[in-house]
Amino acid sequence: MAEKFQFQPSSIDTLQSHYDVVIIGSGSTGLVSALQAHELGLKPVILEKMPKIGGNTTRASSGMNAAETNVQLHHGVVDSYEEFYDETLKGGGNLNDPDLLQYFSTHAALAIDWLADHGIRLEDITITGGMSKMRTHRPASMAPIGGFLVTELLKQVQDQQLPLFTEVTVTHLNKDETDTVNAVTVTLPDGEQTQINAGAVILATGGFGANEAMIETYRPDLKGYKTTNQPGATGDGLKLAQAAGAALVQMDQIQVHPTVQQDNPHAFLIGEAVRGEGAILVNAAGQRFVNELDTRKVVSDAITALPAHSAYLIFDQGIRDRVKAIEFYDSIGLVVTGDSLTELAQSLKMPSEQLADTVATWNAAVDENGDTQWSRTTGMDRQITEGPFFAIHIAPAVHYTMGGVRANHKTQVLNENGQVIHGLFAGGEVVGGLHGNNRIGGNSIAETVIFGRQAGQQVFEYIKQS
Repeated sequence: MAEKFQFQPSSIDTLQSHYDVVIIGSGSTGLVSALQAHELGLKPVILEKMPKIGGNTTRASSGMNAAETNVQLHHGVVDSYEEFYDETLKGGGNLNDPDLLQYFSTHAALAIDWLADHGIRLEDITITGGMSKMRTHRPASMAPIGGFLVTELLKQVQDQQLPLFTEVTVTHLNKDETDTVNAVTVTLPDGEQTQINAGAVILATGGFGANEAMIETYRPDLKGYKTTNQPGATGDGLKLAQAAGAALVQMDQIQVHPTVQQDNPHAFLIGEAVRGEGAILVNAAGQRFVNELDTRKVVSDAITALPAHSAYLIFDQGIRDRVKAIEFYDSIGLVVTGDSLTELAQSLKMPSEQLADTVATWNAAVDENGDTQWSRTTGMDRQITEGPFFAIHIAPAVHYTMGGVRANHKTQVLNENGQVIHGLFAGGEVVGGLHGNNRIGGNSIAETVIFGRQAGQQVFEYIKQS
């Protein structure tokens, strides 16, 4: 058995006082931008405030959306940039920034190719809510995308000997007399403060889904909701950018993910791929109540409207075999198992005849390729027939902050007047506007790679011209 990869962060005594580009955050956006900048000849540094590397990327499970890829063709899926754009726009309530969305939808396939060029191959596909085509790319092993991607990117960072420091917190973006960002002030692990000079700075700090006070400020109705976010997702990048004069957009657009297991102190996101591979949602009475692959907003609202404000994912061994993340969910006690549907219903304290009826109706819909009950049209490739049978208790939780720093498709951060703040770039969840009022599953990972690459490229151009 191959040894598990262990990445060793850089020793703090090797931190230098100047780099071509300072990258704040070690999630996928930060790692990709560092690699891209390095490949163009720049000397980047990655600064991570947490002891753990990877940010929210490590929690992503379903995959990475892209259209017109060779992977899709190998699976018999013919897709188009236009469909990808239109469905993302529709899913976002037509509130998506068209500039960002146009770049995003036409560069996702190139991002898949870029990963493959680095030996990071996403050769299987599935589907997520709000999409009509299978365009959610994932590893052939069907492993959760987040951990897989961070591990593979860190191998590249290690091979290229790129400096990555943990427990280093950026507290201020510094400007010169021309109002250009040219340095950062940081707090080191021992509490000492120092300045790092840079040709440019990339914000890759993620969103604010773990900052309860900020969530309550912008969305009082979400007070008390649990979150799927890692503890470091506290909106630091937004505060840094705002202090440097950046505009913020759509800050009240906060996504609630419908399927989160939260019976324990820690909330665990149950990836959309479970529904994409054929799972259904039932209420406490064992009845379906929604098109499971409608947008996250619609499905979350439907669950919240139930008397119990929670529901159950129901699936079988055939579906479990298609989503390897379920092995992890089961290993930490989130999965209820029954040798038969009757046994499963008894464990869930729901009417066994009703659950059996619901599953039989669903199986008939799959067989006839038509869901007359809830008009579901995707994720209908397999019935729920192969025992044992499984359930996961879920409820909505805060998942993603669609609002954030205002930036253009070149990742340049903009001020309130729409003017570029020179020397400051941003990509990933810290940027607002791409997703409108609802993020489609699989688009966050795509965003990190697409705009991570773009940030690295645009910083190169900026420094070359400076």
